[in-house]
Amino acid sequence: MAGEAHSNHGNTIAAWTGVGVIMIGALIMSIAVVVASVTLFIAGAVVCLLGVVAGKLLSRAGYGAKRPEDSRVTRAVR
Repeated sequence: MAGEAHSNHGNTIAAWTGVGVIMIGALIMSIAVVVASVTLFIAGAVVCLLGVVAGKLLSRAGYGAKRPEDSRVTRAVR
């Protein structure tokens, strides 16, 4: 929307940590496909899930982006 102020565009410790860990998990899963290892693929998937959990926990701990104060931003148009 025009005129919206975005102070960080998601550049937070929680976002960077979550995405970084998920990327490592995706790399592990990619290597698992090349070497045809189901066990390694599952390990990569677990790392991806840990990235999601880590990002969420850090966000709840205050290291994420702040919510907009105007609640109308998240409501659907009627």
